[in-house]
Parts: sequence; C-alpha cells; structure tokens
Amino acid sequence: MRTATGTGTFRISALPLSQFQPLFALSDAELNARGMRRMVADEHPGFPCRVSLEDAQPGETLILLHHVHHDVDGPYRGSGPIYVRERATPASLAPGEVPELLRRRLLSLRAYDAAGMLRASEVIEGRELAALVAGMFAGPDVAYLHAHNARPGCYNCRIDRSVG
Repeated sequence: MRTATGTGTFRISALPLSQFQPLFALSDAELNARGMRRMVADEHPGFPCRVSLEDAQPGETLILLHHVHHDVDGPYRGSGPIYVRERATPASLAPGEVPELLRRRLLSLRAYDAAGMLRASEVIEGRELAALVAGMFAGPDVAYLHAHNARPGCYNCRIDRSVG
C-alpha cells in the first residue's frame, strides 16, 4: 500500500531493475563468487526491495548484494547491502508519494549538497518523512536526500525536489 502525502515538493526514486535483472540468471555459486546471496523471504516485512520499494512476501526470491548508493568522489561515498526481488516491478511514485516500505520503518534521512557533502541528517519515524523532507529541502545548499533504515543503516532510496 502506498500513501500520498498531499504535497508534491519531492519525488522518491527507486533503483533501476535493469541494473540487477541479469543477476537472477546466475547460479548460486556465481553469485557467491561475487559476494552476493540468493535469499528467500521468510517473513513480512523484513526484506525491503530497492527496486519496487515494497517488502517481499514470504517465499519470494531476492538477491542480497553490496551496492554503491552514493557514488561521489569524496568522504561521503557510501555503499552497503540491499535486497532486490526477482519479480520486482519498478516503483513509479507520484510527486510527494511515500511508499509503505518507508512509512513503517525508523529512518535515517541524510541531506547532501551538489558535491555529495553531508549537510544535515535526522532519525525519524517513516510516517513523518514528508514533513521532514520539506524542511530539509528548505536549506538552499541541499541538492538531494537519501533515506536509510536507521537500525541496520541500509540504503533505501533517493529523494529529489520535484520539478513539476
């Protein structure tokens, strides 16, 4: 279930499926050789897909892999583990729309400038995301945001100002 916030000042973007789709054709041994693991979800929620921005249902196949989510030339370059569902439908969110995957989690929200330098950060309940995003974008030097799961620290998605 996705919930609209009523404000179109930002847009949440998922990772592109095309980047990960070829991985599902690899054998478990080939995945393991690349530091990746094929997983089967055994609870819900608990396996957040970064392409669909939905939690996998029990029994769904995913790949757990290391991903560079903040590919900048500087001290805030960042990477970490993410899940991608085998049968993910890429998320297509309207401006201001916040997926349930984010609304149900404790989040770490990080604001970066155009050079990839951290300008602000907050830990919030996901249901408060829209209000905090608007406040963080009020800073003139904030170019984009990243949302992470606060406890494990895993990257969820990028948030940009809406352009119309």
